[in-house]
Amino acid sequence: MAGQITAGAQALVMDPRDHVATAIRELAAGESITCYRGGEELQVKLLDPVPFGHKVALQDLPQGVEVRKYGEVIGRTTAPIRAGEHVHVHNVEGIRGRGDQAGTGTTSEGSLNA
Repeated sequence: MAGQITAGAQALVMDPRDHVATAIRELAAGESITCYRGGEELQVKLLDPVPFGHKVALQDLPQGVEVRKYGEVIGRTTAPIRAGEHVHVHNVEGIRGRGDQAGTGTTSEGSLNA
């Protein structure tokens, strides 16, 4: 079930297509965490501290690609993000409801599958 908290997980993946997980407690840099995406157990070593409720990258994300959470696009990377990095406003820009992004569409270069 998407979004289910599994015993032993330190971060929650809402949808199997997600590129990020949400910290369900304060996470320290250097810590290895466990989370589950679509029934698959993932182990991720944190490169940054991640505050409770914030996002951590589950995979490397190049600059300029869409980021998914809840199975939906929540933004676009403004810099390359490595698995284990904190994902927030310093490396992702929101694209929903932005008039300057209207009608630009997303090319295959700007999209990344999980």
